[in-house]
Amino acid sequence: MKLCIFINTFLLFLFGCKISESDEPTNPNFVYGKNRFTINVDGFEREYYVHVPKAYKPGNAIAVVFMLHGTSGDGEKFYNISGWKEVGETENILTVFPSSARYCISDGDGISNTTKWNVVPDSEFKFCSGQTPRNDIKFLRNTIEALKAKFSVDSKRIYLSGFSNGSQMAAKCTIEMSDVLAAVCENAGTFYLDTTYTPKRKLPIWYQIGNEDYGPGNTGPSIPLASFDELLKTNEVLPAYLARFKKSALRHIKYFSLNPNFTMSGDTSKVMLATYKPLVGSDYEFRYTLVKNMAHVYPNGDNHWLEGAKTQWAWFKQYRLP
Repeated sequence: MKLCIFINTFLLFLFGCKISESDEPTNPNFVYGKNRFTINVDGFEREYYVHVPKAYKPGNAIAVVFMLHGTSGDGEKFYNISGWKEVGETENILTVFPSSARYCISDGDGISNTTKWNVVPDSEFKFCSGQTPRNDIKFLRNTIEALKAKFSVDSKRIYLSGFSNGSQMAAKCTIEMSDVLAAVCENAGTFYLDTTYTPKRKLPIWYQIGNEDYGPGNTGPSIPLASFDELLKTNEVLPAYLARFKKSALRHIKYFSLNPNFTMSGDTSKVMLATYKPLVGSDYEFRYTLVKNMAHVYPNGDNHWLEGAKTQWAWFKQYRLP
């Protein structure tokens, strides 16, 4: 110890510098814990938050998980409440929380000014006249490249999860970013239109929704989990609040060439899971879960017993980009 103090003192006197006694590596590009970064995309400054776990070592490739917030939120809000930064710290994952842009939009509730991911026209809202919708696919792709410049990123293990409007964006990413994403989780939002999409790659997808979820601020009857199987199979004409379950499944079946015959598993007191496999091959799947007693929230263990980030990471980590 005395020798170390002597060397530090001598070097400080001789060169005006000091040897660090900390074992923690330093890097001018980031700090351990919370980071806020900005990037210019088409002339607009965009922001994203990154949690760097203490176990991260530059030079050792690390997995990345994006978490996209919902309407009226931002990256910092979901950095704080989603539970992903905690999982990232425990599992040594780089967790990333981008912010969408703010717009004047019109929907069934009228006109408002709020944050939104640009998923139009596959959405229930429209941009007001005079608005300039941002290219969010380009933003997310550029963010990946920026992360690669700052960190040792494992390009085969980049994942994305989204909530509500952020989940609509996640659905868009399953089509337009499936060449760079290993797997995607959609939560409380998915494709809105019945159209035709051709994904860049057919990839693993997990769509999760609560049995009390009717969208932001809306309520309705609890859907019995025991009825999930029949809701996905029936050809009867159902009220919209019931028909939406099969419609969501059919869109994924269509876009990702899935076998419409699914296997059902789970527990009607907690979660029921329908698993769809591809018509050809076996390297991806579509999971569809209905969660008991969950309204329009991303479950974090506090607002609901389910810890979304933990369960989704356990599923994500089995997949790698081919």
